[in-house]
Amino acid sequence: MRTAFKLKSVTVAAVLAATAYLPLTAHAALFGDDEARKAILEIRAKIEALQHDIDNKADKNSVLTLSDRNDNLQSQISALRGQIEVLTNEVTNAQQRQKDFYVDLDARLRKLEPQQVNVDGQTVAVGVSEQQAYDAALSQFKGGDYKGAANAFGDFIKRYPQSGYAASAQYWQGNSLYAQRDYKGAIAAQQNVVKNYPDNPKVADAMLNIGSSQAELKDKAAAKKTLEQLIAKYPNSPAAQTAKERLPTLK
Repeated sequence: MRTAFKLKSVTVAAVLAATAYLPLTAHAALFGDDEARKAILEIRAKIEALQHDIDNKADKNSVLTLSDRNDNLQSQISALRGQIEVLTNEVTNAQQRQKDFYVDLDARLRKLEPQQVNVDGQTVAVGVSEQQAYDAALSQFKGGDYKGAANAFGDFIKRYPQSGYAASAQYWQGNSLYAQRDYKGAIAAQQNVVKNYPDNPKVADAMLNIGSSQAELKDKAAAKKTLEQLIAKYPNSPAAQTAKERLPTLK
C-alpha cells in the first residue's frame, strides 16, 4: 500500500512539473518551436525515467516483501510441523499406555476369574482365593503342622462348602485330626466324606481311616465292620488291600 501511494505521489508531482512548462508552449514564439518541442521531450523523458525507476523499486520492494513473508510463513509452518510431530508422538504413547493398561487389567481380571482345574479326576472351576486357601492348608499338613492344617481345612469347608475341593478338604482334615490322635474327630470328618461325597475316589481311603481310628479307640468290632464294608464296596482299591491286611489283627 505504501509503495503504491508513493508511486501515485511521485507520478502526480511529475505531472505537475510537466504542467508548469505549459506556458512555454503558449509562448512558443519567445523560444521558437524547436526549442519548445525539445523541452517537452526532455520533460517527458524525465517523467518516463522516473516512472521506470519507481516501477523497478516497487517490484523490488514487492519481491523482498513476498520473500520475507514466505520465509516467515515457512518458519511458522516448520514450527507447526514440529508441534504436530510432538503431539503425534504423545498421542501414540498415550494410546500405547492405554493399550498396555487394558492388557494388564485383562490379565489381572483373568487371574481373578475361576480357573478350570482337575480335582479327583473331575474338572471343576476354582477361584483364586479358594485355590490359595486350599494350597495353604495342604502345605501345613505336609509340613507337619497338623493342628494348623485341621483348623485351616475346617475354615476352608466353612468358606467354600460347594467347592470342588470340599471332599478333599474334609478328607485331609480327618487325616490331620488322626495325626493328632483325635480319633473321634477323625471319624466324624471322614464320615462326612463317605456320606456327602459317595462318588469321590477318596471315600475308600476315608473308610480305611475310620476303621483305623475305631481300632485306636479299642472298638475292634466297629473297626472290623468298617473294613469289611470297605473291601466289599471297593474291592480293587489300594485301601481295600490294606484293610485285608489289617483284618487279622482285629480278632
